Amino acid sequence: MVAAKRKNTQTEEGEIFSSCSFSSLGLHSNLCEQLEERLGFKAPTLVQAQAIPVILSGRHVLVNAATGTGKTVAYLAPVIQHLHLYQPRIQRSDGTFALVLVPTRELCLQVHEILHKLLHRFHWIVPGYVMGGENRNKEKARLRKGISILVATPGRLLDHLKNTSSFLHTNLRWIIFDEADRILELGFGKEIEEILDRLGSMQHGSATEDSVVSTKYEFQRQNLLLSATLNEKVNHLAKMSLEKPVMIGMPEKKTQSIAHEHLGSDTDDEPQPSVKTTGSFNEDYKLPAQLTQRYVKVPCNARLAVLLSILKHLFERETSEKIVLFFSTCDAVDFHYSLISEFQFRPHSGLEAELKQMFVRCKTFRLHGNMKQEDRRTAFETFKKEKSALLLSTDVCARGLDFPKVKCIIQYDSPGEATEYVHRVGRTARLGERGDSLLFLQPIEMDYLKELEKHGVSLQEYPLLKVLDSFPLFGHKHVRKFLSIDSHPWVMSLQKALEAFTEKPDTKTLAKNAFCSWVRAYTAHRGELKRIFMVKKLHLGHVAKSFALKEQPSLVGKSFQNQVKKRKRDEKQKGLSRKRKVFRKT
Repeated sequence: MVAAKRKNTQTEEGEIFSSCSFSSLGLHSNLCEQLEERLGFKAPTLVQAQAIPVILSGRHVLVNAATGTGKTVAYLAPVIQHLHLYQPRIQRSDGTFALVLVPTRELCLQVHEILHKLLHRFHWIVPGYVMGGENRNKEKARLRKGISILVATPGRLLDHLKNTSSFLHTNLRWIIFDEADRILELGFGKEIEEILDRLGSMQHGSATEDSVVSTKYEFQRQNLLLSATLNEKVNHLAKMSLEKPVMIGMPEKKTQSIAHEHLGSDTDDEPQPSVKTTGSFNEDYKLPAQLTQRYVKVPCNARLAVLLSILKHLFERETSEKIVLFFSTCDAVDFHYSLISEFQFRPHSGLEAELKQMFVRCKTFRLHGNMKQEDRRTAFETFKKEKSALLLSTDVCARGLDFPKVKCIIQYDSPGEATEYVHRVGRTARLGERGDSLLFLQPIEMDYLKELEKHGVSLQEYPLLKVLDSFPLFGHKHVRKFLSIDSHPWVMSLQKALEAFTEKPDTKTLAKNAFCSWVRAYTAHRGELKRIFMVKKLHLGHVAKSFALKEQPSLVGKSFQNQVKKRKRDEKQKGLSRKRKVFRKT
């Protein structure tokens, strides 16, 4: 096990670029020009400066670095550098040389787009992708012709490995896992094991003769694993796929811990004492120093009115504001997308003749896993090109996606796992640019801040009252003497208008579905978050208000309450049966 040393040890806080050049790292001049002209990299980031020489050397690598630090280029550039030097020059008929595995369709498209730009002057190296939602027959035709560097989602790749006989991968040299933790979180663990087994890349404790591939191109198999967070599942994947890897972007103590537990050592082949690790390693999260992080404490029944008020404030303050808004469920995205796209409000005057205006005036997009593939692709590509827009999304776009110029991330629903916080806020403050993040919390959820503090993340409070007081309201004067945010005149007026808007049948159906799925998602928090996000602490009537419903949906409420009663009744019966057994014994 070797940990790569930083080339810049005395960098200023927030600096992510290295003082060296791409050419000094061993990359061809044509490739260096494409990095600057087409991707805007004038100099390598620190992660790229550390990773590129090691990957060029042929070693297996495990990269753990903050989001937005250029990890994609860190692995694509060395692969292209090697392939363009192959003699005889590679051809499509030689099949696939490099395989990049990614967790989502959107990330698949993004990596392919970056790859396509880098290969502009290397026309004989053919990029391609296969992923769920695409036409299998068209993918088979492309694989038959030959794809030099293939980007894929795990499920669709395994499908082709099993069923596409024309998929040639005998020359495969690189297997790269991008956003490895997310791949495993999405439940692709078994698929990854089968993929590695079929491709002959499973590690069994020591190097084997199979690791050297003998074709007309002599080379050693090289696997790379990249992840912004580390956990036991990622360690298990590293143990399966990596042989004595170089560790990049990790503190020395943790490098040794992981090395001893899982991956072996370069200097000592004897067994090492096991070091027990936890899901989060109790480590500091890697977040950009130029990211401003805030939270807003909002009562549940005022959440919707406060959200729309903050969005209105942000888009009226900046002409080129680009925001990503995260929700926990697809139904919640659909409801809020419909609401924000159509809701109109007239707060400034009592004249009935005055025309209502769109409350949040911005281009609005949505993205989630239940959308048709073509709609997902269109939303993804269009939002990237917009200068000012709002994207409502689930965690489908929390990993790896690079949306240019995103200034703010709003987490309306807290992430199911604490580590997911890192990936959500990582959509802003990328490559040295400044960014803001805002986390919504209910009063009963404030312990979540302590959970983040355990990992070195501290949030400042958002000046909510100042924002609410900035909105003029006809017939009311803002008075400081109100008990809570939900009794603020502006919030009360806006909530009333929202509830009237949601009375429309179609909107009401969306609201009820969103309410249902939100309650289910709230029960699904994992790990330490279970004790913070507890359904029994919620007032379901107030939750209904947060979806602009005047009353708690009766069917949902009754079924949920019946489940709670049944669980309590079952627990009581178990307790009685235990007492009877004890009584009989005595």
